[in-house]
Amino acid sequence: MPHSPNKAEVATGAPASEAYQEPFPQLLPWLLLIGGLLGTAAASVLTVEKMARLRNPTYVPSCSLNPIISCGSVMDSPQATAFGFPNPLLGIAGFAVVTAVGAGLLAGARFQRWFWLGLQAGVTFGVVFVHWLIYHTLYSIGALCPYCIVVWAVTTPVFVYVTLRNLVVGVLPAPVVVRRLADVAAGYHGVALTIWALAIVALIGIRFWTYWSTLL
Repeated sequence: MPHSPNKAEVATGAPASEAYQEPFPQLLPWLLLIGGLLGTAAASVLTVEKMARLRNPTYVPSCSLNPIISCGSVMDSPQATAFGFPNPLLGIAGFAVVTAVGAGLLAGARFQRWFWLGLQAGVTFGVVFVHWLIYHTLYSIGALCPYCIVVWAVTTPVFVYVTLRNLVVGVLPAPVVVRRLADVAAGYHGVALTIWALAIVALIGIRFWTYWSTLL
C-alpha cells in the first residue's frame, strides 16, 4: 500500500520519524507577514525617493535631517547600486516573497522542502548583504538612512527564525546534535536578537559619537 505523507513529512521533506516539531508555529507566520510588509514599505519609499533624486539632483529626501541622518548621502554612494541598479528594488522583490510566505502560512499552507530551501537561500543572501551595507554605511559612507535601518531590523530576525526553523525540522541537512542545539537556541531566540540589536546600536553610537556629543 503506498505511503501517504503526513504534515510533518510535507513540511520538512523527511520521514515523520526524523521530523521535529515546528518551533515557531504561531510566531514565524506573523513575523514573515509583518516583517515583509515593513520591509516592502521601507524599500518602496527608498525607491520613490531615489527616483525623485534622479529626476532632480537637488532634491532633498524626506529622511535627510542632518549630516548623520542623511538618506541622500547613502543614496548617492556606490554601495547603493551594488548590482548596477538601486538596492531597494531587490528589497521590494525579496520582501514581497517574504510577505506572501507569511500570508500563506497563516492561511494554512504547507510548503515542500525545496521551497523552504529556496527561502533559506534568499534570507541568507539578504542578511549577508545587509551586514555588508551596515559596514559600509558606518565606515565608508558615514551616514545613516532611517529606512535602511528598518530593513536591517527586519532582515536579521527573518533570517534567524527561518534558519532555526529549518534546522530544527530537518530542512537543512545537519547532524542530529546540531538540530537539537538549534532546538535549544529556539527556546532562547530573543537573546541573540537582543544582543545583535544592542551591538548595532553600540556601533552606531561609537561611530558617530563626535556628532552625538554636540547634541548633549
